[in-house]
Amino acid sequence: MSTVIEHRTWRYATKKFDATKKVSEEDLETLIEATRLSASSYGLQPYHILVISNQETKEQLKPASWNQSQITDASHIIVFANATDFGEELVDDYVANVSQTRNIPEEGLRGYAEFMKSKLIDLPLETKDSWTAKQAYIAFGNLMQAAAELKIDTCPMEGFESEKYNEILGLEDKNLNAAVVLAIGYRSEEDETQHYAKVRKSTEELFTLI
Repeated sequence: MSTVIEHRTWRYATKKFDATKKVSEEDLETLIEATRLSASSYGLQPYHILVISNQETKEQLKPASWNQSQITDASHIIVFANATDFGEELVDDYVANVSQTRNIPEEGLRGYAEFMKSKLIDLPLETKDSWTAKQAYIAFGNLMQAAAELKIDTCPMEGFESEKYNEILGLEDKNLNAAVVLAIGYRSEEDETQHYAKVRKSTEELFTLI
């Protein structure tokens, strides 16, 4: 079995974490960098990611997470918050970054900048919110796979109240919304779900090769 498939087979949505085990600073830095390098549409990365290890904050978030134990028992809680709205600054900041990183005059990037703005800036607010959330999910998936490669357990979580997360974490003032949460850490030996067979659609049912 290839390593790629092995990692995906090993990973499962951990329901009970060992609260005594913490992700090392070295591994956390690797996960953060792997997530930073994720692809996004136009490369704009219209989201912000909060990495929470503070136990008091996790305790505050637990009631807003349907009282799921993963929130307080996991080593870290990672909140992907998408930008609910944006203006030309999203593109302008990106172009400035491209100019500095690749040593290209911003003048030479003006045409591409105007193209991006023409496709994004006038979108309805609801469409912007949906699009930025989708971009956050791309990074979210990359983080899960990076964690599996390091044999760090994860639990993807949509079972939480975004409005309360936004309030607790001060996201609304930053034009952000908690889109999805990933608990990371190490599985408890008592978590029976680690022994369950992975249930997925068959290749024939899921794929059409043309």
